[in-house]
Order: sequence, then C-alpha cells, then structure tokens
Amino acid sequence: MRALLGIDIGTSGTKTIAINPAGEVLAQASAAYPCHHPKPLWSEQDPEDWWRAVVETVRGAVKKAGLKPADVAGIGLSGQMHGSVFLDREGQVVRPAILWNDQRTAAECEEIESLAGGRKRLVKMVSNPALTGFTAPKILWLRNNEPKNFERTATVLLPKDDVRRRLTGELATEVSDASGTLLLDVAQRKWSAPLLGKLGLDADLLPRCYESEEVTGTLTRDAAQKLGLTTDCVVVGGAGDCAAGAIGNGVVMPGIVSTSLGTSGVVFVYSDTPETDPEGRLHTFCHAVRGKWHMMGVTLSAAGSLQWFADALAKDLSREKDVFARLVEEAEATPPGADGLFFLPYLTGERTPHADPLARGAFVGLTPAHTRGHMVRAVLEGVTYSLRDCLDIIREMGVSVRQIRATGGGAKSPAWRQMQADVLAARVSAMQADEGPAMGVALLAAVGCGEYKSIREACDAVVRTADGLKPDAKRRKHYDRAMPVYRQLYPSLKNSFAAIAELSTPAKRR
Repeated sequence: MRALLGIDIGTSGTKTIAINPAGEVLAQASAAYPCHHPKPLWSEQDPEDWWRAVVETVRGAVKKAGLKPADVAGIGLSGQMHGSVFLDREGQVVRPAILWNDQRTAAECEEIESLAGGRKRLVKMVSNPALTGFTAPKILWLRNNEPKNFERTATVLLPKDDVRRRLTGELATEVSDASGTLLLDVAQRKWSAPLLGKLGLDADLLPRCYESEEVTGTLTRDAAQKLGLTTDCVVVGGAGDCAAGAIGNGVVMPGIVSTSLGTSGVVFVYSDTPETDPEGRLHTFCHAVRGKWHMMGVTLSAAGSLQWFADALAKDLSREKDVFARLVEEAEATPPGADGLFFLPYLTGERTPHADPLARGAFVGLTPAHTRGHMVRAVLEGVTYSLRDCLDIIREMGVSVRQIRATGGGAKSPAWRQMQADVLAARVSAMQADEGPAMGVALLAAVGCGEYKSIREACDAVVRTADGLKPDAKRRKHYDRAMPVYRQLYPSLKNSFAAIAELSTPAKRR
C-alpha cells in the first residue's frame, strides 16, 4: 500500500490524516496542547508541544491505518500562520513562540510602515499592510523588547516549519505561509530584499523558500525512528493552514470561494494574478498552487466566539455530548436578527475589515426579553456578518463568486451553513470529506511524490461537494436590512475600544 500523510499543526492541537493516492482517508489522529497568555492580548506556545503532538498523531494514524513504515511515501505540513519560532545557532528555541492571534505589536506595525516609507510603499513591496498578527512585527518586537533574545536569534521559523526542521533537519518554508510573514515579495514569490534592508534585518534570519508541492527533504534517521517510518519518506513544502484548507476543498480555480469557521474565520478566493485591495483590508498571498495567488479576509474570533460563549455562559451544559449543537438549537428557537440583538466578534481584536488590535467583543441591544438563545443567535449572526464584510470587499474588486464552500468546525452545523447562505446571499455547499488543511497538504504530498502531475489534477480527482443550501428569500431580506446596522457599530465604538484598552492596562508603578 502507498500512503501519504497530512499533518496540520493548529492552535489548539495537531491533526494527522493518512490517505491513499485516491484521496480516501485511511485513518486520522489528533492531540491537543495548551495556549498560554502571560499578559493581556499575548498568545504563546511551546514548540516542543507541537513536536510531541506530531509524533503521537503520526504513530497513531499509521497504526490505525495498518500501514507498514515503508508504505508512507510522503508527508505534507500545514500549520497556523504568522507564528514566530526563534532559534539560536545551535537550533535551540530562544523563547516561547509568539502566535498569530497575539496583539502586542501595534507599535512595531507603525515602525514598519514608517521605515518602509508609508503604507502604500509597504503594500507595493509585499502586497499587504503591517498587521499585529504577522511575523515581521514580532521580530521587531523581540529586537525592541528582548534585545538579549534577539541577539541570540539566528533563524526565525513559522510553526509548521519548525516541525519540518525536526523531521528533516532542513531550514525551509514555502510561499503560501511565507506570504504571511510580511517579508515576502508576494508578486515575485521570493523574500523582499528591499524591505529587509529598510527594517535592518539580516536575510540569513529567514529559511529557503519553496513552492508548496516541492520536496524539501527526507526524514532523518532520528525522526524516522520516532515516527515509525523510513528515511525514504519525503516532506514537501506544504502550506499555511488557509491555503492548505483551500486545496483540500478544491479552491484552485476562479469563481469558487471558501469560508472557514475555525477558531478564526476566513474567506478565501483564488486568483490567477496577485491582486491587492487598495485599502489593505484583504490579505494578498501566494496560493499553494504553483504560480497562483489568493485573497483572504480574516475575522480573528469566529467559532472561537461560540467557544468563548460556551465556556463562559453555558457551563450548565458541560455534561452535554455536544454543547455546540445544544446551543445552536437554542439559537434556532429565536427569530432571525435575535429580536434586535447584535454581537461584535472582536474578542481578540480584528483584521478584516478593521485592522484594530484594540477592538473588543460586544453585545449591543440587550433587553430583559433576551434569552441565552438570543445571545447565541447574535453570536452566530455576528460572526457571519463579519464573513460578509470580507466577501463584499472581494465582490467590490470584481471577483466572480459562483459557489461558496463552507468548511471548519462551525460549518458542520446545517443551521450555521444556512445562515451563511442567507447572510452572504449565495449558494453554500458543504464538503463530502471535510478534513481541513490536513487533506490539502496530503494532496500536496501526493503531487510531490508523483501520484498526480499537478494540484489541480489531484483536486479534480479527489474533492467532492455535498449538499448545497440556497438563500431563503425572507431571511436574506432581513439580513440585508440588518447589515448596515452591524457595520455602523464598530465606527461608533472605535474610540471607546481605545479608551477601554487604556483603562485595562495596569498603570506602571512609580
């Protein structure tokens, strides 16, 4: 048997799947790990936790699938984007990794735009503005705030690429994940020497950059022994989680958009050319398809908002088999619009369309008549409105939207998929096999191992959609009326968010 592995190093855990060349899932395994928040708005993880989870899940998936070591021909890696792993010259981790949802770098974003000569010049160099989640501001934060750690740092890797280092001994990344560092010339698909120079950063800090299906190395003897595989197993470039998820869902041609409802929410669209939003509200990144690009809008707390609600306000349901399903049932018992209750899903700041690390979550319109079901419905609707914010920018740019493919944990709910159809005013399809980014990079591994000539060929052979939900005319009309109200809430509260952040920052001791 010939098999491929897809490994997705996520924020809450790692998932590994084993597939055969036809795309059939043979087995999967998952392992969780913690996320640490040493200060408000900080988010960090120990890279050692990722490695332990990779070893556990690879061995688990291989065992469940009944595979022999030599059966596994290739591995594809996906992972949470933007995170920074700082390594010294001996390959030792200097400090905990700073993650994508960390918001400590607002001052460094301003510094980058200033050094680059302004936002427009920065976007011209790397196709994106400076955002707090990106990697480059984290590197500058280390230089500004932990100079001793910065002096020790010889290499900066993204999360999945630190796992690659442990697998192959190679320091490497690939273009889709590298796009989110703010240091890649996205149009030319190579590191931006001009920006590195302006920021005073040595190009040697960054690893070699590959295309996503290219082979970056083979397993070392030590890694092969730990995983129960052979040193003939190749590791391909892989992809950042968003591009990997898009591959797994066949978003490799014009007209198809994917929405993902995981911890964060993503609206992702394929592009033949590197188009940029003049206002910098969308990300323009390299796609995992060779020579192609994608645009992406991101809301930082999507299903994460529902998770917060469940943890904070639904503890009485903790013994339920599926807490989320029970909460959605309560939401379905309330009318569209939640009787005038709105929720802003900015629990950890926001990216699209408001690049504001100080934005906060908020319920607006509460009355004594509102129940928990109303609040849950407002959370679901607020997150879906934020997806529409992203999609409307894509439409403004003249991009065709023929079909939306809904993915992620939130998309497993038929009610939430229907809400997407109603709010986004488009047909929304689920996937027959929604294995997320792990499937995408397993397919990249299949291409890298020669099972398919291209990723488009692999997707045509493997990816299938399931049910398609059409917008309900009455609900769509309501949401079209409610959307402008939702959109005016952020500008009304923006100054208050900044004041709240100031109040919640502990005063320095005199």
